[in-house]
Order: sequence, then C-alpha cells, then structure tokens
Amino acid sequence: MTTTTPHRWRTIDIVVAATLAVAFGVVFWAWAFVWEGIEAALVFYPPLKALIYGLWLMPAVLAPLIIRKPGAALFTEGLAATVSALLGSFWGIMVVWQGLAQGLAGEVAFAGGRYRRFGIPTALVAGALTGLTATIWDCVAYYPTLSFLTYQLPYVVIGTISCVLIAGFGSHLLTRALANTGVLDRFGPGRERSTV
Repeated sequence: MTTTTPHRWRTIDIVVAATLAVAFGVVFWAWAFVWEGIEAALVFYPPLKALIYGLWLMPAVLAPLIIRKPGAALFTEGLAATVSALLGSFWGIMVVWQGLAQGLAGEVAFAGGRYRRFGIPTALVAGALTGLTATIWDCVAYYPTLSFLTYQLPYVVIGTISCVLIAGFGSHLLTRALANTGVLDRFGPGRERSTV
C-alpha cells in the first residue's frame, strides 16, 4: 500500500495553478495599462498609484489558499508574471524576476504556518509580505532617485496596504466564494465547505 504525503502535488493541483497563472497573466498585462493610465490623474500625489497594486499579487495568495501545497505561490505568481512578459509587459523580462520574488514572499507566509493555516490572518500576512517585496523592489529598480520620505516610503506603505486588502483579504473572499459554488470540492476549501 502506498501513502501520499499531504504536500505532494496532484495533477489537478498543477492544472489549477497553471490555469490561475495564465488567467492572471492576461489580467496583469491589461492591468499595466490601468497603472500607466492613472499616473496622469494622480500627478498631485504620485505614490497614490500604489492603491491598485494588490491585484498583481493575488496569485501569490490565492493559489496557496486553494491548492495548499508548498510552491503554489511561487509557481503561480512566477508563471503569471511570465505570461504577462510574453504578452508584452511594459517592464519586459524584469516582471518575471519580480513575480518570482513576490511568489517567494507569499510562500514565506504559508510556510510560517507549515502549510496548515489558511485563514484570514495567514492571507493578510501573505498579502503584506508580497506587498512589501513588490514595492521595495520597485523603489530599488524603478524609483531609486526619488525622495525616500516623500515618494518611496508612502509608496511602500500604500502599496502594502493595497496588497493586504486586495491580495490578502480579496483572495480569502474569492476562495470562499469559489468554494461555495462547489468548484473547489477537490481542494481543502471545498472539503471544509462540505463538512460545515
């Protein structure tokens, strides 16, 4: 008799992670136009554009909430960034490296709970860690000459809050909504729904 470890990836895990990644990769590519478009509207306080940052970090939180396996955040966020780059992201190949860093930050939150905690606190921490990673990366790579106090620090704070709310709490809500439809019945969130 063979036993499977709870952290071993099944074929369905890979398919769902890849599907999420491709879908979000297309969304990332389109979201970049929104990002560039709001810049002119926020000329009075440019760090405010980080208010919409959280959408880019959703795969790094959503995938582990659904799949609940080590590597889900890294795989899904990294692949989504790669799809975005292949579609012609404004930032080119740099988004792939940034996506991998963001995915790794998401992994840290779930690894901290040994991939056994998938509630709101873990989702919020994952959102915060991915947000910090992403916005600090931006400040180093894209905004190194801008003022720390008037641009970089507010940008990091606003972006991290966005990621906590959109990537963290938003992913938690989306996972619950998907579980309630029954599409996640082969995953932890769906099984939890059916036992309540």
